[in-house]
Amino acid sequence: MYPALFKRLIDILLSLIGAIVLLPFGLVFALLIKIDSKGPVFFLQKRVGRDKKLFTILKFRTMTSDTPKDVPTHLLGAPDSRITGMGRFLRHFSLDELPQVLNILAGQMSVIGPRPALWNQDDLVAERDKYGANALRPGLTGYAQINGRDELPIPVKAQMDGFYAQNLSFKLDMKIFFSSITYVFRGSGVVEGHQQDKED
Repeated sequence: MYPALFKRLIDILLSLIGAIVLLPFGLVFALLIKIDSKGPVFFLQKRVGRDKKLFTILKFRTMTSDTPKDVPTHLLGAPDSRITGMGRFLRHFSLDELPQVLNILAGQMSVIGPRPALWNQDDLVAERDKYGANALRPGLTGYAQINGRDELPIPVKAQMDGFYAQNLSFKLDMKIFFSSITYVFRGSGVVEGHQQDKED
């Protein structure tokens, strides 16, 4: 049994530690983003949360400020031309996701869970409905992210999110957490221009 309260307490603890440890790096990234291109440091976007309630996700901006806000990367024309120099580095190692520790602290996200769909990604949301995955808090990383990430088609990604929802456990969360660290350092599974859950 994996009580929801226990999972939430772990989320709070890990996100607090993450916020403290990563603050100096975040300040450096923010400065480099401003130097590299015009526009805000952060990117805010509507995403689908637990029980399909919308929330605003927080990221470091990785694309030019004139990029359409609510279009998945794989649907943008020539997405590579919109990614900034600093943005390419951040995206390769998923460092653009670091500000989401604040979403976790706010209770909108979990450390581990299905990656939050864009508010208009009806196909992904509908597929997740089949497996009960929309009942969970979306995560900073998840089971699909350690099993292919951007390379996965939506039906397969939803099936993996469903597997996570149906097999939720502390042991599985720990496996995903440590596997994600390996994936981040290797930059595995990032396919620019074919991403299903990247905005930007």
